[in-house]
Amino acid sequence: MQIKRALTSQKKYNEFTTNTIINKETMLMDIILYLLLFIQYQHKQICWLFNFICRYIPLKQWVFDDSHSPKYQKFKIDKLPKIIYYEKWDYKDYIPYLEWKYGKKIKPVSRRSECDIDDNCTCPRCNAPKPYLYKNNGSKGQILCKVCSTAFSPEENRFSKSYSLKCPHCNHSLAHKKDRKHFVVHKCVNPKCPYYLHNLNKVDKKDLKEDYGKNKYKLHYIYREFQIDFFRMDLNTLPKNASSLKFSKHDQHVMSLCLTYKVNLGLSLRKTAQALKDIHGISISHQQVANYCKTASACIKPFVDNYDYKTGNVFTADETYIKIRGIKTYIWFIMDSAKRSVIGYQVSDNRGVGPCILAMRMAFRHLKELPKNFKFIADGYSAYPLAAQQFFHEFGDKFKFEITQVIGLTNDDEVSKEFRPYKQMIERLNRTYKASYRKTNGFDNIDGANYDLALWVAYYNFLRPHKHNNYKVLNEVEMLSQADTMLGKWQLLIFLGQQTILNLQHGEAANCS
Repeated sequence: MQIKRALTSQKKYNEFTTNTIINKETMLMDIILYLLLFIQYQHKQICWLFNFICRYIPLKQWVFDDSHSPKYQKFKIDKLPKIIYYEKWDYKDYIPYLEWKYGKKIKPVSRRSECDIDDNCTCPRCNAPKPYLYKNNGSKGQILCKVCSTAFSPEENRFSKSYSLKCPHCNHSLAHKKDRKHFVVHKCVNPKCPYYLHNLNKVDKKDLKEDYGKNKYKLHYIYREFQIDFFRMDLNTLPKNASSLKFSKHDQHVMSLCLTYKVNLGLSLRKTAQALKDIHGISISHQQVANYCKTASACIKPFVDNYDYKTGNVFTADETYIKIRGIKTYIWFIMDSAKRSVIGYQVSDNRGVGPCILAMRMAFRHLKELPKNFKFIADGYSAYPLAAQQFFHEFGDKFKFEITQVIGLTNDDEVSKEFRPYKQMIERLNRTYKASYRKTNGFDNIDGANYDLALWVAYYNFLRPHKHNNYKVLNEVEMLSQADTMLGKWQLLIFLGQQTILNLQHGEAANCS
């Protein structure tokens, strides 16, 4: 009797335990289901909040992603196109290949009537002769090659080019639109291109109703194909008509006096000649002063250009203009924002992308690859993004960078607020140079502008004390610090330039730091 009671109790206990476990598992499943439903609800709320914020609350803005206005589309540089290379075949090699690969033997065309195809007509792709050609559309003029299945017209040969450019958005062939001085403009004219349709949707509908209203905007994909390789141009060419350092009437001391008065004090050529006569009793013409400055520039410029400035990761650039015989000429400056040294400069008679690339090459001379978190800050001019695109096309990912463009004079967006101080640095540099240039009343030729700019950059980087650097020079050279007077420093700069020229002639990298 007691055994029966024990077994009954044990059975009831097992049933109770089993029911308890089942109830716990059911409760656990209910909790998991509840949590999943709650997560889905939170996801919907987060998506709704993001949608609300993006529509009604201004977020932090970035260059050209901050403004969706199509008016800024003209400042935007499109990405590189797709390049399709045409491989030229020969029918004598292609026919055996097809027979070996597919067991297909290509025979000449079996004609049922007389063919009026010219005997000299050949396939532009595989050079197959007349026996392998037949008319594809009757009397309309299109011919089909039996060997490579290429349809062509005898009057037009699309295979004359070794490559073709395709739109990266719709794969449509780019049309040749304009010829400029250094490049050719190609344009995608496909009306169903998604890039064109996307830009068209952002245009003000009022402008579309006007005649030629679309011309106010840049809607189609555009690519500029450069005909000149600016990456093969020599940056170390010397100016023409530079005289030697063999002095017949005066010595190097007078030459250093001319450089000090002309560059350091910013006097004109005639004022420099007059100062030498009134203060030192040295009779010299203003033309001789110009010859001394040109000779010194030819010697000093290689040292200034090849000096390793140990740059940081933020560059800023801008262009300003001067006058050469009353004609506007442009000067490009690139500055290292950390040390504020001028690391790239160029004088040009145009405001195209070519001089911009040359100035960038000078700034990147000692870099094998760009540093981390690299920033290149400029204004809204489209030459800078186009030059950056050419660097990526030439050197690949090692020199892939975006241009941070500070547009306008007021801080209307977050980009301008953050990077305006860098832009003000280069604007201040422009004003400093223009202060020394203004006394010259313009230049007579571009060589004069070149040597004047080279001497001014040498003075700015190595001789001029700067307030933000505790009235010290930006780049301290041990040899220059040993000279007590400015006359001696100019002579040492000429010596360093001569040493750099010798190193360059022997194919060695200039290392004067």
